[in-house]
Amino acid sequence: MWAMGDAGEGLIDADARIQERMDELERERQQTRSKPARDPEKVHALESLRLARTELERQSAATTHERRRAQIAEAIAEIDRRMAVAQDALKA
Repeated sequence: MWAMGDAGEGLIDADARIQERMDELERERQQTRSKPARDPEKVHALESLRLARTELERQSAATTHERRRAQIAEAIAEIDRRMAVAQDALKA
């Protein structure tokens, strides 16, 4: 008899989790609709810059040669400048 009660509780819990997930998905859909449309090319460009920066940081951590580190630091600074411009363009 206990097994039947436990199974029933499990179904109720599963139904509650399903309803919570459905509510969460609906909230996400509403947030997506309320956000202004972003230019996919600008979003892609910004993401590419983020990835490039991450790769340069990895290279910098792995490099022992000071001249190469200086070059990487300059490249990161340039990427940061471009990212700031790209982020401003997305806000506009």
